Amino acid sequence: MIVVSNTSPIINLAAIGQIDLLRRLYSRVIIPQAVYDEIISAGAGQPGVEEVRSAEWIETRRATDRIVIAALQTELDDGEAEAIALAIELNADLLLLDERKARRIASQLGLRFIGILGALVEAKHQGIISAARPVVDDLITRAGFWISRDLYERLLRAVEE
Repeated sequence: MIVVSNTSPIINLAAIGQIDLLRRLYSRVIIPQAVYDEIISAGAGQPGVEEVRSAEWIETRRATDRIVIAALQTELDDGEAEAIALAIELNADLLLLDERKARRIASQLGLRFIGILGALVEAKHQGIISAARPVVDDLITRAGFWISRDLYERLLRAVEE
């Protein structure tokens, strides 16, 4: 399975010590160079830096279609644009993406995507985590991840918690 990730799922899970969920779910995650740069350079000293540097299961690849990247950059930041472009180039099975505008564009391009919350639902259904609530609560309180009350309740219903 080819899985490409944007920055936010990696740094948010790293912030709460749960980045290994991605490895357990997908075995390997590919990030574009712009996401690597956002995490390593711009995020120096922040969650995710050491994990991205040292995790053998996180692979960095360069998106090569500069025309697609440039078109996407008119509406998205560099990481989002390159993640979508790389997902297209690799014919990825899944794109990990949380930002609403990027998800809308990915949908228009026919890409299959989920966000960090969707990954938590998968992890719960596969028995990787025993409960999603504590992980979501940690995302909110420790990582500053924003989620509406309605979505929070729908997520917990989806995982029967």
